[in-house]
Amino acid sequence: MSENCTIQDVFNRFYPDYEKTHELSAAQQKAVYHIMNCKTGAFGVNVSVCEDCGCISVHYNSCRDRCCPMCQEFPREKWVDARREDILDAPYFHVVFTVPEELNPVIYSNQKLLYKALYHAASDTLSELARDKKYLGADIG
Repeated sequence: MSENCTIQDVFNRFYPDYEKTHELSAAQQKAVYHIMNCKTGAFGVNVSVCEDCGCISVHYNSCRDRCCPMCQEFPREKWVDARREDILDAPYFHVVFTVPEELNPVIYSNQKLLYKALYHAASDTLSELARDKKYLGADIG
């Protein structure tokens, strides 16, 4: 693959074989379909004709899927810029909590309940550690 390889290129090359050995949910299959077909003409085409020179421009419609990196690049950049304005000019720590990979199928089928449980467990853990005078000795927000 070249340096200009996209996620769409990877999906188009490897997904057919991957699909043979892995079972995806309907939502995952839909996202894959959208990514593989984004801006290919599968979602329609717009044709523009210049009134002065008659030059024809063809623009392929995007899938507009929230999982598609081609469609979400601009909204993501816009979101990141807006978040930069929210950041306090103070030192902070970014903490990531994860679960064992083996729990992914369970979590995927019970997302609302289990993400809420993970959030509360992470929050309680951080609060407990922050209250400890050995670490911070304070209540965190």
